[in-house]
Amino acid sequence: MSYDRPHYDRPHRGGGNRRRYKDDYDAHDRRRESLESPEQILKNTIIKLGEVDAIQELPRLAKQIREQVPLSVPAISEGIRIAVTEQPYKIPYYAALLRLLHDPTEGENPESSASSSLGKQVLEDFWKGFQGYLDKLAWRDVRQCIHFFAHLTVAQVISIESMSALLQSFAAVLDEFGVSYGRGRNAALCAIEGLIISGAVMAKSSSSNTTEIIKTVQNYNDSIYSPKLLVQPAMSLFTESRSMENADEVIDTGLFVLKSLDSSEFVEASESFPQPYLDFPDLDPTVSAPFELPAILVPPEVIELDGLATDAGEDAQVKKEDWPQYFFHLFDNETTPDPATPAGFLVRSQILDTIDIFEVNRKECARLLLEYPKWCVPGTFKPKPGAPEPEFESGKNWQLESTVIETVLGSLYLLPESTHKTVYHIALITELCKLSPSTVGPAVGKSIRRLYTALGDGFDVENARRFAEWFAVHMSNFGFQWVWKEWLPDLELSEQHPKRTFIRRALEFEIRLSYHDRVLKTLPEPMQNDTTVISDQTPGPAFEYEDPAHPHYDTAQSILSLLRGRSKANEVLSHIESLKTTLESSGTHLHVDNTIRSISIHCLLSIGSRSFSHLLNAIERYLPLLRGLAGTDAESKQDILSAVASFWRLNRQMVNIVFDKLMQYQIVDPTDVVGWTFENVGGDVHLSGMRPMSLSAFEWDLLRGALDKANGRVMVARRKVAALRKEHDDSVARVKASVGADVGSIEMDADVKPFKQDDSASENPQLTVALKAFASLTREQKGALARTIEGFVSCLAPSPSAGRQNPHAETVITEQAWETRVAWTADEWNTWETWGWYRHFCRTYSPYLRNYQETLGTVGFAKIEGSTSPAAKLMKKTWGMATGQES
Repeated sequence: MSYDRPHYDRPHRGGGNRRRYKDDYDAHDRRRESLESPEQILKNTIIKLGEVDAIQELPRLAKQIREQVPLSVPAISEGIRIAVTEQPYKIPYYAALLRLLHDPTEGENPESSASSSLGKQVLEDFWKGFQGYLDKLAWRDVRQCIHFFAHLTVAQVISIESMSALLQSFAAVLDEFGVSYGRGRNAALCAIEGLIISGAVMAKSSSSNTTEIIKTVQNYNDSIYSPKLLVQPAMSLFTESRSMENADEVIDTGLFVLKSLDSSEFVEASESFPQPYLDFPDLDPTVSAPFELPAILVPPEVIELDGLATDAGEDAQVKKEDWPQYFFHLFDNETTPDPATPAGFLVRSQILDTIDIFEVNRKECARLLLEYPKWCVPGTFKPKPGAPEPEFESGKNWQLESTVIETVLGSLYLLPESTHKTVYHIALITELCKLSPSTVGPAVGKSIRRLYTALGDGFDVENARRFAEWFAVHMSNFGFQWVWKEWLPDLELSEQHPKRTFIRRALEFEIRLSYHDRVLKTLPEPMQNDTTVISDQTPGPAFEYEDPAHPHYDTAQSILSLLRGRSKANEVLSHIESLKTTLESSGTHLHVDNTIRSISIHCLLSIGSRSFSHLLNAIERYLPLLRGLAGTDAESKQDILSAVASFWRLNRQMVNIVFDKLMQYQIVDPTDVVGWTFENVGGDVHLSGMRPMSLSAFEWDLLRGALDKANGRVMVARRKVAALRKEHDDSVARVKASVGADVGSIEMDADVKPFKQDDSASENPQLTVALKAFASLTREQKGALARTIEGFVSCLAPSPSAGRQNPHAETVITEQAWETRVAWTADEWNTWETWGWYRHFCRTYSPYLRNYQETLGTVGFAKIEGSTSPAAKLMKKTWGMATGQES
């Protein structure tokens, strides 16, 4: 055997296979590169601008574009358009690139190229893409294009007059009658951010309408006062001020920035964002006239009308509502950007856009966020340790990691729901920590401590729940390492204080992600021994009839043996009937039906308690048994739900899961779950451990699951009706066309009858059934919503004759009581949290409440109609803000 060369071609050798696979990959990669057209290569080069140094790359890229043969303006324009809308932090540099392309080619007669410069050709094609974004109302892409146009206006490529008219077109949207908040906010942001960037040059023009635009935005902002009170990140029940110490609303802040710039003639704007195009010589307007942006009209919103209405004639179609956006501040203005400054406002806007754009790739998003300072004015952020000091100091020196974490969490804590799913924000923070643990880790730790401190100062109950979720998942990703000793002094607080509540919820979530003993060992001894912090029992089933000493042990075992033997449902039902007869004949039981239902449900859940698949198999196999136990009366269904809650009382997550499955298989209705939830909070045996007449996050999860189920069923039914109706209409149209063709081919005489639509097809039975189902599900939906309102009324504003009273419902909503919250008892904190969940219910389901406001308002508030108590007034006021009855 020769040893002169490696024998890579030997069979069954890993090295040879690796070499062959590598060669195949290289060949494939080369083939792929060879298939790329010159236009595609140029487009990719444009998109990758700035990977090393954007300033140095600009002249080379401009030269490469000009030397392209044949020159493809659409490819150049598309590359810039993709980069502008997907890499907004590079926009100033693409404006500089277009500024270079706007110059005449070397050796070319400037006068002959004035009307056909490459820059103008590219801009004309770019405008077509912008018009496409506008027609689709793709607001984020439209806003990025506005940024691009604004920079080009400063670079003298676009005329000031046409840019001013463009911004005025977006301001005109705010004057539309009945403009929705989402449309108004997006149009306002286009005008605000466009003015912040281009205002310095527009203010010098005699045709500028800056003041008029600011006034239009201000008038619009003043008209949406009440909705802002419902979505502030910190809950205040006694004040109507929309300004907050540790949060800002995006339109309020944008207006403040614009007014400050306008009063100073936009002096500060030039130092707030890069303007690389200012390094180039000024353009001579007589030689190279600026580009005139065409006039636009922002298209109206598309509203799909399906013609469906409820039995009461109410519109059944639900349109999702947009709400004002408040961003929570975790750090002072010396650590993170002050959004009330031009630089701070635009930095947050760009980071939020990056988070939004790269939702599909959190790893890439994390990398780009940590590289963000390279696209800012030098000195905006502190340099990394060991990096050279910047030549130019902007005087800001903000901390990048704290800024990014604050912005990500600010997006997470938007109300009533965050822009993206909670898991995306959590995963993004995890990736940031993995990329730079030494710098991002401390920022995360500081954020957790600031949020924990905010819990006692009115942090919204929904945000507190999201905070507990994020904290638990983050801890599970990093070995459950936290300095719990810092929070030991808070064990002296009331048991239902928000800080104590947060600790319990966070540990409950951690146990779901791990196991009880693992989490228990991470806690200091005082917390381990406190059952109000973490339960001393491992989460699991609580089979009430497992003890042989229980009086119904033999009864339960007889049912269990049948279920384990996979007996048929009718056999089990027959056995249960015989057991019922036996118990009735004994004369020792007053509530035989309740007892039998409890035993049966416990036994069924016991055989399904090993895993989720066991649970589904048990439920599906014995659906007839469950339907037989549920019957048609509400009391039977309440017994079933109570039995489920009792069986899984040590693992409340499973209560929610089983309730959902019972609703899915229509054993119980959403209204039954809503009713049971409020019955549960009204009793002495409170499943969540809270005081009577109070709701916690656990009860809210049950309510949300029931309401979402009811709303989801109506949505599915509506889609089915729409599809069947379209199919029916298409069938009618085909029949009409066929009859019309036949009639046209013969001579018309007096015997020919005119065509009628009713003759085209017989009644569609499927459509009739679907319409009946839609009407039934809509009644169920309204019933669930009305029952929820009634439940909150019974908790927060019970009538004087009600059996259960809540004396704290009227005290916790006063300013005097809030100032003395340090001395609050558990009952007062429970009541305050219940107010928070009522507010969250109103803002979360406001689209449905608006549609049915007459019916729901009459039924839900019947018990407090005419009441002048402070609690009743606050409930109605909150309802009015959510349904748009209060401006």
